[in-house]
Amino acid sequence: MAGEAAPGYSSGGMVTKLAAARIAMNAGCHMLIAEGKGGRSPLAAIESGSRATLFLPCGEPHSARKGWIAGAVNPSGALTVDDGAAGALRRGKSLLPAGIVAVEGVFERGDAVIIRTRAGIEAGRGLSAYSSDDVRRIAGYKSGEIAGILGYRGRDEIIHRDDLVVTERQ
Repeated sequence: MAGEAAPGYSSGGMVTKLAAARIAMNAGCHMLIAEGKGGRSPLAAIESGSRATLFLPCGEPHSARKGWIAGAVNPSGALTVDDGAAGALRRGKSLLPAGIVAVEGVFERGDAVIIRTRAGIEAGRGLSAYSSDDVRRIAGYKSGEIAGILGYRGRDEIIHRDDLVVTERQ
């Protein structure tokens, strides 16, 4: 029944355990709740046949990573993109330097940033492959021009689609 502890478990910590299970599953992890009373470790109890509850992840680790990018990361800056780039993001494409029209904040390579449309609507969040200084220098240029501008050849994308979560749909 809802609100009651499973047999063998105290109800005092069950809500906390279930909340932890939800976090683990959303992160793509397995979780096991087992009794640890009587001086036995939970693992020893499981090995000897005691009851336990197994929680399986609700998605692949890849989707869990995207969930982390979307909600658990504090963005260090923001990128404003043109309409063509916003449309490409909605179609599952990576963010290229040519589509960036403005850069806000100070961030380093690997930091999370918000992606906004020209209208100021959040279009997505992602992990930048370049620092804010470098993005400012290559914004608006084609990927093939990056090496000539920066003096080194980095990724073609400012944010690769694997490091990007689209938050705005049309």
